[in-house]
Amino acid sequence: MLIDTHTHIDMIEGLSVEDVLKNAAENGVEKVIVPCAYPKDVDKIYELALKYDNVYGMLGVHPSEVNDWDDSLIDKIREYSKSNKIVAIGEIGLDYYWDKSFNDLQKEVFIKQIKLANELNLPISIHDREAHKDTFDILKEYNKGSKIVMHCFSGSVEFARECIKQDWYIALGGVVTFKNAVKTKDVAKDIPLDRLILETDAPYLTPVPHRGEENQPAYVKFVAEYIADLRGISFDEIMEKTTENSNLIFPKLLL
Repeated sequence: MLIDTHTHIDMIEGLSVEDVLKNAAENGVEKVIVPCAYPKDVDKIYELALKYDNVYGMLGVHPSEVNDWDDSLIDKIREYSKSNKIVAIGEIGLDYYWDKSFNDLQKEVFIKQIKLANELNLPISIHDREAHKDTFDILKEYNKGSKIVMHCFSGSVEFARECIKQDWYIALGGVVTFKNAVKTKDVAKDIPLDRLILETDAPYLTPVPHRGEENQPAYVKFVAEYIADLRGISFDEIMEKTTENSNLIFPKLLL
């Protein structure tokens, strides 16, 4: 069994949700976790998780969307997170790639959501793009006990090691299969297996051999196969260990 720990199945345009989940099951992907990016989608992700047995949700606001943040979301997320189908707060964090004009607001909303995750005793899925130092420093200062997943990890081996020293987890997806993604391949080879989980970030970042197509959870198996080859171990070992790690991070998956 594989688990796609970060997949926007609500954004896949070429397939229905039912077809996405059917393809996933046929490729050994038993469970998927769908993050929330936009404030307006909190209700949608909650309802999607409730509708399908093998779909779970994260609730939060992506750093690029914090201009639409409203503090009333805290009460809504708090209420929805009582459900066993809401397994984490995410994806939240910092993104300095597109627009640096509202970095302070990103930090403010990030901190509010970290505190909410701590209150709810939920893990956190971190979006960190071109913001490694600030992301790391804020998490070190404000996180009080929530498990941390560095979603779509884009840092160096050295940064990965620093994250692992904090007992955080590294999530890798299709980027590791890209020809020029040398840094990500090095991370995949270096990190301890007990800190690794798998994701697709579908419909984005489609792995080889389907690069250029719309991504979907079924393709997480190609990520697993590629990392197994990089490390010189079996696919089964990657599958078993990453599933075990996912269940440790997101214990509601077992309820």
